[in-house]
Amino acid sequence: MRLDKYLKVSRIIKRRPLAKKICEAGGIIVNGRVAKASTEIKVNDIIEVKLGTKNLKVQVTNVLPFSRSEEAASLYKVLKEN
Repeated sequence: MRLDKYLKVSRIIKRRPLAKKICEAGGIIVNGRVAKASTEIKVNDIIEVKLGTKNLKVQVTNVLPFSRSEEAASLYKVLKEN
């Protein structure tokens, strides 16, 4: 699944165009590398999201084409948040 879509489906970022914009600005790192919106995401990938002063580091636990809001948090495990 594409990174921008995963961020939207998992509700880490609310809208896909916003996820794409943050990727283009270099604000998302996947497995230690700056990622494009088209980067393929798979289980066990580590995603770091930098939004202003807030940083979030998660590990992908599941990849689904869509999810309900109750399921969204089960798609990743938070490793670090500040």
